[in-house]
Amino acid sequence: MNAIELKRRLVLVLVCGAGCIGVWSARAAFAADLPGGAAPEASAVASPMPEVAPAPPPAPPYSLPWQLRPIAAATAIRSDSSVAFYDTNGASGNTVATLLAGSYQLTPRLAPLVRLGFVQNDAPGTAPGGSSFVNPIVGLTYARRVASVRWALFAGGTIPVGGGSGDHPEAGIAAANTAGLQARSGMDNSMFAVNYFTGIVGADAAYVDRKLTVQIEATLFQLLRVHGDDAGAGSTDAARTNSTMGIHVGYFVLPVLSFGAEFRYQRWLTTPTKLNSTGVKVDIPDANKDTTTVAIGPRAHFAIGKGMWLRPGISYSRALDQPLSTSSYNMVQVDLPVIF
Repeated sequence: MNAIELKRRLVLVLVCGAGCIGVWSARAAFAADLPGGAAPEASAVASPMPEVAPAPPPAPPYSLPWQLRPIAAATAIRSDSSVAFYDTNGASGNTVATLLAGSYQLTPRLAPLVRLGFVQNDAPGTAPGGSSFVNPIVGLTYARRVASVRWALFAGGTIPVGGGSGDHPEAGIAAANTAGLQARSGMDNSMFAVNYFTGIVGADAAYVDRKLTVQIEATLFQLLRVHGDDAGAGSTDAARTNSTMGIHVGYFVLPVLSFGAEFRYQRWLTTPTKLNSTGVKVDIPDANKDTTTVAIGPRAHFAIGKGMWLRPGISYSRALDQPLSTSSYNMVQVDLPVIF
């Protein structure tokens, strides 16, 4: 073997050796970058990819009631107007009772609430018409949810600053308060009792599953007179006790459309009194001690921003008994809630 051939073989050995060292070094560096410094094959066996837990299913949709309380501690604003059409002695009248409510979610279970009201009454015939701001309500909602059952408690009271209070209220304002109470099916009676402070406690429970909502409600009102001690034409009682209850059934026919029906009942637990035309104290007729109404209508559900929903609805209500049926009351409610 001459010197030239020996030199070629030495160069070939050096090149092959350098290549093997380079491959081994790259493999070692790659393995060092892996968790635990394991080789790719060993890492794949020793550290399998973790399983990703499936996302929880969305909560079933809740059908918002017409005049019952929502079962939620939520941040929301709501404009709710009831338009009532009625007849008295052959003459027609109409009333618009508008309520504006706002609540704020302090915690997932607690939300304070403020509710304001305004009434415009166009009385039939020669009866005095008028308008009135009624007693505001302040209160607190506590809400819980366990599986498909939701429940809530409410406590609050009125602020007795409504128009038409005192011993000698203006006839048109006093009539507007009475008409507004009737336009709201008697369910918000404490707001229209402007001579009284009213303490309010209530409870709701609802079954919400898939597309169905079934909700029940009961509320107790304790009225204490603070104005108009001599306003006997409207009332003479130092205290009164009232109650309301109702059932709401709602069903989603589409994700953006639901239908809701409601049965509502209001009853005086004490017998209200007033002065008759001769100044004698008398009880109100038994037929006027309670009110029964039903309502039905559609509601839409639109997402208008991140976590924000607009849920407009319209319903038709009808009185089933006296005193509203005597005046052929028909009521249309236009409801515009925005939930954040």
